Amino acid sequence: MNLKFRLSLMNFLEFAVWGAYLTCMGNYLGVAGLGDKISWFYAIQGIVSIFMPTLMGIIADKYIQPQRLLGLCHLVAGGFMLGCWWLGYQAGFGNELADKSLFITLYTLSVAFFMPTIALSNTAAFTILKNNGLDTVKDFPPIRVLGTVGFIVTMWFVNCAVWQDGSFTMTLADSAYKFQYTYMQFFVSGILSIVLCFYCFTLPECKVVVKEKVSLIESLGLNAFKLFKNRNMALFFIFSALLGMCLQVTNGYAGPFITSFKGSADAAIASSFAANNATLLTSISQISEALCILMIPFFLKRYGIKIVMLMSMFAWVFRFGFFGVGNPAMPGVIMFILSCIVYGVAFDFFNVSGGIFVDQECEPSIKASAQGLFMMMTNGVGATVGTLAAGEIVNHYCYWENGFLQGEWPTCWFIFAAFALAVGVSFALVFHPEKK
Repeated sequence: MNLKFRLSLMNFLEFAVWGAYLTCMGNYLGVAGLGDKISWFYAIQGIVSIFMPTLMGIIADKYIQPQRLLGLCHLVAGGFMLGCWWLGYQAGFGNELADKSLFITLYTLSVAFFMPTIALSNTAAFTILKNNGLDTVKDFPPIRVLGTVGFIVTMWFVNCAVWQDGSFTMTLADSAYKFQYTYMQFFVSGILSIVLCFYCFTLPECKVVVKEKVSLIESLGLNAFKLFKNRNMALFFIFSALLGMCLQVTNGYAGPFITSFKGSADAAIASSFAANNATLLTSISQISEALCILMIPFFLKRYGIKIVMLMSMFAWVFRFGFFGVGNPAMPGVIMFILSCIVYGVAFDFFNVSGGIFVDQECEPSIKASAQGLFMMMTNGVGATVGTLAAGEIVNHYCYWENGFLQGEWPTCWFIFAAFALAVGVSFALVFHPEKK
């Protein structure tokens, strides 16, 4: 089998595992009696991202080949995710969980072992490509794009898949038994993790290389914190955390928000395609993300890194603002679609260009650690604080009723948009990178 195809399949499965539940989990949590804890379920991903990828990276560097460690992590993560499915199954369709604490514990353990696999899959792919004389700059991007495709495919699957009365069907029509609303989304994720575990052990070897002994501080990447002595780098990392506060908000609440229109008194809105296929609609965001990656080199070359970062920040304003003024019926649904389209700019333009900025500004000896610090500030600290704050806002203005999260949604989205606007304006005024 072609090596690039094998690595593409690895990436496809890697992100398919995540796509099965990331954007639709909130709907099930409401049914399960955990609707007021949605923000915590997404914050957990940020919390474990602060330390678990680093710990697993050290293990992969010193003790276990990365492709094998990738498989073992997926075995554990998949097992705990199937545990979440089993608790939901035991509770029964449409019922609250009997043991909510155990469900949260199993989910936390699953995520703790899944989040490091994103970095491990990259490490395995880079190592295998280099070992076979291939160019990582040229050959990796098409492989990585298949990961986004995998995420989208499982979003579409759980959006349409139905398990009712012992029979399986696929439909775009209204059905409370769709996987996007039930514990079956965790079953899909868990099974895909187990499949990927076995697949990883078929990949070529990535032999562990014995390296020079380094201090614990260097091993944990803490030496990158000296970059805070540089004003521009300190500002960059601070704004990375502030923008990171936006990252998980729509992952956690876009699904419950769009689905809430099914409880509308307006029949046209309640029965609309968008209200009944929220996961499918939000997958446009991932399609946009895949396409926007290809646009970044052009915009960086033409406008420079500060302008590209500002494009991302103001795209978040539109991302939230379009949700605030839209609805699932025509023409309001156009606002939802536009929100999903600008997500690609909002997410990619800062994450990718930010990584390039860090690479350009840091000395070779701490580049890897600096990239880790960038990810920790955005996906760790920023995403955790932002998700919890967003949860407080949503819980204040909205409430669960008849299985739907109803309330003053426009107010929530406009608050999020105002925050993103403040961050963007502040960044424009105080951040002045040197031209290179």
